[in-house]
Amino acid sequence: MTRAKDGLTGSVPSLLFLVLSLLAAPLRAADPITAAQAQARASAVTQVVLGIFSYARWPVEPMPLRLCLVGPTEYADDLIKGTVQNTGQPMRVTRLLADDRQVAGACDAVYIGKLDAGQRDRLFEQLSGRPVLSISEADDPCTVGSLFCLRVSDQQVAFEVNLDSVARSGVRIHPSVLQLSRRRAVQP
Repeated sequence: MTRAKDGLTGSVPSLLFLVLSLLAAPLRAADPITAAQAQARASAVTQVVLGIFSYARWPVEPMPLRLCLVGPTEYADDLIKGTVQNTGQPMRVTRLLADDRQVAGACDAVYIGKLDAGQRDRLFEQLSGRPVLSISEADDPCTVGSLFCLRVSDQQVAFEVNLDSVARSGVRIHPSVLQLSRRRAVQP
């Protein structure tokens, strides 16, 4: 009986190690993106965002365009560095907290990172009825709030357009951009 008990006791740590190793395998299989990949994605996102801005028209053209980054973002590094749009018009970039009450009056465009549902709802309540172009970076279904929703990968940056949000925003978007969203991807 002692021998069987000793064999069982010795195998429990081995079995536990095996189970933990198997559970950790999927975590090791998902390679983190490299610094070069992250920079390439940020650069491609910046090109797409600036391209969208160049096809947007506000009721009164903002000078400079006030872009606010709201929430934790993954691909906004190059946007922060930018001070000029593709059209040559000046741009001022500010980072704000999700619940900051300045968003509605201080931003012509918002680039939205990862927010929880409550933060998103409060943000879009503030923006309601104001001519603010919103672009969502996080993987959301693009059915509520944001005008544009980015889909980022190593091969491409694609985006979806929420036509209902565009219609209610007060910002006019050139039909060419709307047609681009129907394509599978926008190449960086």
